[in-house]
Amino acid sequence: MMTVEKVLFRSVAEHAAALAAGEYTAVRLTRAYLERIQERNGEINAYLYVDGAGALAAAEESDVRRLRGECRGVLDGIPYALKDNFAAKGLPMTCGSKILGGYVSPYDATVVARLKASGAILLGKNNMDEFAMGSSGEYSAYGVTKNPYDRTRVVGGSSSGSAATVADGMAAFALGSDTGGSVRQPAAFCGVYGLKPTYGVLSRYGLASMASSLDCVGILARTAEDCGLLLDVLAGQDAHDATSVVYAPKSVQALDHVLRLGVISFDGVGGIDEEIKAASARAVERLTACGAVAETVELPLPDEALAAYTVLSSTEAASNLARYDGVRYGRRSARSETLSALYENSRGEGLGAEVKRRILFGTDMLVRGNREVYYLRALRVREAVRRQMEALSERYDVLISPAAPTAAFGLGSTPSPDALYCADMCTVYANLAGVPALSVPFGVNAAGLPLAVQLTARRCGENLLLAAARLLCDGEVK
Repeated sequence: MMTVEKVLFRSVAEHAAALAAGEYTAVRLTRAYLERIQERNGEINAYLYVDGAGALAAAEESDVRRLRGECRGVLDGIPYALKDNFAAKGLPMTCGSKILGGYVSPYDATVVARLKASGAILLGKNNMDEFAMGSSGEYSAYGVTKNPYDRTRVVGGSSSGSAATVADGMAAFALGSDTGGSVRQPAAFCGVYGLKPTYGVLSRYGLASMASSLDCVGILARTAEDCGLLLDVLAGQDAHDATSVVYAPKSVQALDHVLRLGVISFDGVGGIDEEIKAASARAVERLTACGAVAETVELPLPDEALAAYTVLSSTEAASNLARYDGVRYGRRSARSETLSALYENSRGEGLGAEVKRRILFGTDMLVRGNREVYYLRALRVREAVRRQMEALSERYDVLISPAAPTAAFGLGSTPSPDALYCADMCTVYANLAGVPALSVPFGVNAAGLPLAVQLTARRCGENLLLAAARLLCDGEVK
């Protein structure tokens, strides 16, 4: 007989089948996840807020619908978690920052509304690096999220709580945000799947902006199949988001031709651990053994791309976060006698060191003189990366590379902000080019920590990513 703990680690597809077969009810499943959260969250710190009463009420409604033959689909009755930079009506939304402490959202983000309409059950809001700025999960105002595999190590960021939640059996799936790898890198550190779709495929309405031209809603799940199921439910144009695009559901993960695989070479690029390179090489061997044709390709503009991402993400973040001043948005300082002091004290008290660092850096990149030297140049590099990625996608179905330069590193061991920025070196290309990318778990290292590879495809080529992931992990496309 399957234990409760094993049930919690089932995939979305397995839960859907079990609910349909009457193996357990949505209430029983939800209660089991809530008990797991109560047991584990104090140690992992993956959740900032748990809506137990709301989740159980939604589960009861799901069970009633199912008894009436009114099931809303594959997600009806499936519990999930949400990164705390998404709006969910009636729930707190802090973005991991003190400046939004006490804020309660008056509306649902589009992706939350679509999940609610599908019958999915929201358990609560996940911890995160403050305003999605960080690659380790150590920059939340509400404490560090710890890696379920080794609690002396980071979980990755900025979608730290969301990745830890799925990895530790505290939700069936989770939504995060990905600006330069913030879903894929923590997914790699936690041994789960992390999908960053094509820019615009998932609506950003209701997602607090960090860098608007780079931000994407991302999916963290246990299997490639789950990523496809969730994408089909969530994707589609949204009148609230002018950047959203038409996307036809493509969860059927099939290849009608030999997979053309481009193997991105990191030769000459520092910072990639040998065990990471070895895992990527094994993944290529697995795919070629399954019939894929592989060729080595050069990494597009390796030095310039990361620098361009850093400049663009920081300048956009500086602009987006200007609204949190204690007057329009954010907690207001109580010790200010002038308007200037109000701005200074509200932001000084409410924002953390990493957010301040990026705001100052981004603002400096936009001042006269620097704008031409740095910002406009970064835009040109971005366009060059986009063109090169587009050219590669014409030759290859999927590109494969490491998902992160290292396995999860120790808490407090990151030597400098620069080192954290370099943690995104494998992932920023997909955001700069607006193409989809998927972090796929692929083995563990000598210390038992998860390793992963990243698959990247052309715009709206998510079906290719999911098919390649199934080929990689199962040896066949189902």
